[in-house]
This record gives sequence, structure tokens and C-alpha cells, in this order.
Amino acid sequence: MFQRRRIVLISVFICVHLWLLALVSCSSKPTDMRTLVPSDTLVYLETNDLGAALQPITDSKPFNEVAKKKPDLSTIKGVQLAVAITGFETSEEKVNEEQAIGKIQPHFVAIADTHAWQFQTTRFAEQKLGAFVADIYDSEPTLEEHEKGGGHYLTWTAKDGRKAFALVKGSLIYFGNDESSIEKSLAVARGEADSIAKTGKVPVSDPDTLASGYVSQDGVAQIANVFALKLAQDASDEGEVQSAIASIVPQLVRKNITDLRWTATKTDQGYEDKWQIGMPAPGAQALAEATQLGSSDNDLLNYLVSDYSVISRYNFKNPIAAWAEINAGLKSAVDPTSARMIDEFGNLLFEPFGIGQPSKFLNSVRSNMVTVRCDRDGEEAGLITRLNGSPPPNDFLLPNMKVTARANLASLEFSSDEGMSAFIDDAVLISGNKTCTDRFSAESFLNKTNQEPTGILKSIARSDAPITTIGRDTALAPAIADMLSEKKSDEAEAEAASAYFTETRFTKVGIERKTTSDFGFIGWIIAQLAEE
Repeated sequence: MFQRRRIVLISVFICVHLWLLALVSCSSKPTDMRTLVPSDTLVYLETNDLGAALQPITDSKPFNEVAKKKPDLSTIKGVQLAVAITGFETSEEKVNEEQAIGKIQPHFVAIADTHAWQFQTTRFAEQKLGAFVADIYDSEPTLEEHEKGGGHYLTWTAKDGRKAFALVKGSLIYFGNDESSIEKSLAVARGEADSIAKTGKVPVSDPDTLASGYVSQDGVAQIANVFALKLAQDASDEGEVQSAIASIVPQLVRKNITDLRWTATKTDQGYEDKWQIGMPAPGAQALAEATQLGSSDNDLLNYLVSDYSVISRYNFKNPIAAWAEINAGLKSAVDPTSARMIDEFGNLLFEPFGIGQPSKFLNSVRSNMVTVRCDRDGEEAGLITRLNGSPPPNDFLLPNMKVTARANLASLEFSSDEGMSAFIDDAVLISGNKTCTDRFSAESFLNKTNQEPTGILKSIARSDAPITTIGRDTALAPAIADMLSEKKSDEAEAEAASAYFTETRFTKVGIERKTTSDFGFIGWIIAQLAEE
């Protein structure tokens, strides 16, 4: 009797042990997600731990100030995720008889490895993905389930006819808004098509990264088309202007950008996003030489005493040379007709700051220029810089700006009927929208001259990047809370401002951008889903 019981116990122990070994092997062995998506993928994103990638968002102060509760990320801890955009579809939606809004729909497949059994993965798809689809469609969709392709197939249909699809196969979930994108990935799994891993352009993900991404040259071109359409709609209601932008922007992007690479890591400040923007070698080298760093003039930052939406410092050894090289690179990428419009677009960039002749202005300034956006929409803007000597300001200011006061021989003040203003004192120029420039403080400057800037401006003062930007965003936290949890109230939104700091550098192979922020690029993606 004892012997039989002992044999039973040993058998149970062996079975449990083998089950645990199987469970551990199923849950711990990472999958090379690159091997699951097709080689012609336009945009590729991946994370080896979805829960870890989202954790900095839910730990951030802005999120917790606006969210009712902290979401439980335990169900997605250890879940690997790859997203592949395989194409874009454009369509028009009529607003009225005269106007239509262009809509862009990416075709994508998101592949998740849950490292669980199929029945657990199926339950995850039914519950978690079902809730996600309901949020996106803003209604409870109908769900159809059947066996297909050697797995469990799910189809969600919204009231307006939109559909989402998922296939559960073992521990893998293939999810997308287009069945053909899922089929392309399944063809890779069957060995009928090459994966993006075989292209050699997407390296194995670094264990220290939360997430990474890649955009191919063809992907850059297609995104340029999408971006141009949106930019054209936002820029003007005039058909000629929209057509010009929609034509020029794709040319500029295709000729100047070869690919994009992105990595996200965790820091004490939240996320650190690094972007590598590849460029053709001749253009990249010329741009790097023209945008060499100048001497920092941190005293200019001491004029800023109020809160601003965005603050940027441009520090070029030779500003006019940098501007000329940028213009030359842009013009060489487009046809002659479009090249003539590049100058017009350049003028539009400087108009919010009261500058009518950008080339003359940049030929008159030293190495540093600080620009500010005083409001969220960027309509109220100003700049501060130091001039070379005392050039005639009417040479570069907007033509309708007139002298309204002369405080002394060293000071000139200009204003226009459009609310633009400029003030020159001891070769320091403050110019832009009067509502914004009135918030600059000469008194503060006199009290802080030769002192290191404090607070948020310290990051800019200590940076050795040619372009540095620091800002606040009040829209991200509420949007992300809507997707991951629920907002406390509309009143909480004003207090949930997230901060970001960006450095831009120019190298012999392209442009490097590094941003430290509360929500990162991952948070931005979630916010876009909330808008949809």
C-alpha cells in the first residue's frame, strides 16, 4: 500500500515537474519578432515586453493626475508585440457639398506572442482585443468566431461596417484591420515569403530598449504622401496652396530621407526616444558642415520669465550659411517650379516672428536665436537674438512695421497694425506677436546677466546640440487616460501637463534627435488611437 502510494506521489511529482518545465519553456523563450512580418513592410515597430513599455506612462505624474485609476498591466507583462504597416489607403469624406476631408487608413498587422497556451491566448484575444476594438469603434461590435488557417479566427464588425480581424495560433495573435496584411504574415510563417529579418536592415532588438522601430525608404515615401495631404488641409483652404504643398513635400522627403530608425529606453524622467534620420551622404555631409555649433549665449535665456508652451534655441556658428545650405538642399530635391516656392515657404516660417527678409535677418545675427510659442496653437510667437552691431532693422522686419517710440539712441521700438512688434536695445532684438513679446522682461535680464539660467531653461543652457527644444503638452495625458483608464474630470486636464526636451544634431550620415519626455513616442501613438 505504502509502495503504491509512493509510486503515485512520484508519478504526480514527475508530471507536475514536467508541466512546470513545459510552462517555463513556453513563457520564457523570447521570439524573434522580425521573423514573423514580411520583408516589404513599410513601418515596423516592436517591443519584447508590452507591459514594461507602457509602465513609464502609468507611473508618470501627469498620467496619475488625470486618470481615475492606474491600469493593471500584469496581463500584458512579458507579451512581445510587433506591428507592421504594409500599406496606406486614402479616401475622401464629404463635410458638405463643397468641402471634403481626406482620410488615411493604414493597413497593418499586429503580432503578439503571449507565451501562453492557445486557450489562454484565445481568451486574451476575446477579452482584451474585444475591449480595445469597442473603444476604437466607440460601440460594442458584433463578434464572429470560427476555425481557419490552423487557428481560431475572430472578426469584429462595428455598426458602421468597419471590421477588425484576429487569428489565434498557439501563443501567437495576428490582429489587424485588413485580412490581407494578416495573410502576408502567415505566408512568412509558412516559408512562402521572406521576413524583414532577412533584409538585414532591422537588427535584433537591444535588451535595454523598451521598444524600437524602422521605416523603410519606400515607407518614408508613402508616409510623405500621407503627411503632405494632412499638412495641405491644415495649412490652407485654397486649392492652389493645398496642391502645391501636396506636390512639394513628398519630393522633399523622398530625396532627402533614406530611412528612419527609432529606439525607446527608460530613464528617471520617463522615456528617452532616439531617432536616426538617414540621408544621402553628400547632402548629410554638407548639412553637418554648415550647422556647426557656435558659442552659447545663455544670457538671452534670462529674458524669459513667464511660462511658455515651447522654447527652442538655435545655435549655429554661421546662421546664414546653415540657412543657405538647408535651402540649397531643399531646392535640389524638387522641380524648378517647386524650387521657386521654397523661398515663399521660408518667408512664411519667419512671419510669426515679425521677420520679412529671412536671409537679411540671419546675415545680421550672431550664433544664437531663441524662439518661443506662448500659446498651445502657436499663433502667439516671439524670438530673441543678438545682432551684429546695429544694422538697419527695416532691412529685415516686415514692411508694415513702423517706428513708434525711441527710448534713447540705443533703443528702437517698432509695431504694426497686425499686432506685431520688435524692440532693439543694445543689439538685442526681441520680435514677434506683441501678446507674446510683452512677456519678455528686460528688467529680468539686467538682474540676471551672466548668471546661469534656472528651472526648465537649465537643460537648454547646458546642451551642446545645435537645436534644443523644451515644451509642455496638456493634450496627451487626457487622451492617454481615455485609452488606458478613465479621466477623473475635465478640470484635471489643465494640471496634467507633460514635459519634453529634444536635442537635434547633424551628422555625416543624417540627423539625430533625442527626446526625453513623460509619455514618449509610445504615448503619442496611444493618443492618436484615442483621437480615432
